[in-house]
Amino acid sequence: MADKSFQKISVLYIGGYPGFLEQLKQYPELFEVLIAENGLIAMGQLKEREEIAAVISEVYLPGMNGIDIASMLKAKNIHATTPFILVSPEIDPKIRERAFAARISDYYEGELSAEKLFQRIHYLTMMNEYFKISRDSNEETREYKIPWNKRLFDIVVSLGALLVLSPLLILVAIAIRLESKGKVFYMSKRVGTGYRIFDFYKLRSMRVGADAALKDLKHLNQYSAAGSQKETVAEPTPSECPRCALLPEGETCSQVLYTEGRKICEYWYFESKKEKATSTFIKIKDDPRVTKVGKFIRNTSIDELPQLINVLKGDMSIVGNRPLPLYEAEMLTSDDWSERFMGPAGITGLWQVEKRGKKGEMSEEERKALDNQYARTYSFWGDIKLILKTIPALFQKENV
Repeated sequence: MADKSFQKISVLYIGGYPGFLEQLKQYPELFEVLIAENGLIAMGQLKEREEIAAVISEVYLPGMNGIDIASMLKAKNIHATTPFILVSPEIDPKIRERAFAARISDYYEGELSAEKLFQRIHYLTMMNEYFKISRDSNEETREYKIPWNKRLFDIVVSLGALLVLSPLLILVAIAIRLESKGKVFYMSKRVGTGYRIFDFYKLRSMRVGADAALKDLKHLNQYSAAGSQKETVAEPTPSECPRCALLPEGETCSQVLYTEGRKICEYWYFESKKEKATSTFIKIKDDPRVTKVGKFIRNTSIDELPQLINVLKGDMSIVGNRPLPLYEAEMLTSDDWSERFMGPAGITGLWQVEKRGKKGEMSEEERKALDNQYARTYSFWGDIKLILKTIPALFQKENV
């Protein structure tokens, strides 16, 4: 048994393999276990929880794999000296070699002993403290920090606008409440600068239960190249993988993932993603979920005004790349598209000015490229120009 003098530790477990999770949960006197299904959620938790003593990650995960997550945490200096331990239910010498080449703290495969892991984490922590291991100071990171003049501008503009527009906001709130039951404000989790997750505010423009109805409208998505030709596809189950069905029982055509408490092969996971979301971004013309008041406040962009509260809090800026819902951001963690998260998040930005209100004539790749372009080239005076160009785009003709 582990030394009783050791204090209970908090660990972040990334993944969903029930065998390892049960092992850790059997020892509540040793571990406080936090769980994140993927790397995106893990980064958000690590930024908020300094007390986490170790990160335990499965190798195969939806989105980034465990080795990629470790590399990104080091690059962004997020818990850079916290032990990062990779685990896998399968024995794979190639993965083991890659893990140690990436300087993973430790790697366990096949079986996991919670007691031995507890001792190992304490040892690694003491070693780090003794040698004062830290990230190479010469290694540069592109973590966005808001310039003082941009932040001052955001505070003055957002606070002034909220004071001036408060009568309008009160009237619109009453109209929303009279037309349909439910909360006046819509709040959702969004991913902004540096993959930081925060609560995003809007005036509710859709009927209650709109999120649940989205799966039945995916075929109308304008960002899908063949959206109008596709029919709604039911959510596949892991057993429906046609490749696995041809193999002997117990074998899978690709690596096994554990997501939402279920087992699924990597191939069918990504095929399911394609079916359930034909593109990263969602945009539906004449969306039937939108209320009458919602249609008006969308066309006049009044529904966006509560985001001034986000700006005042520092979650966003007036100008920047739009913060994304979790399911969209999870699909943009590759090197090609992650650059957009290295710039400021904002209410309006380059792609809105370039394409918004122009009959939806913008592909997914164009939008992401514009986001990356803004992250590379943003400046205070460039933001002022974008604000001036935004005004004509506010009153859009399309119901999107």
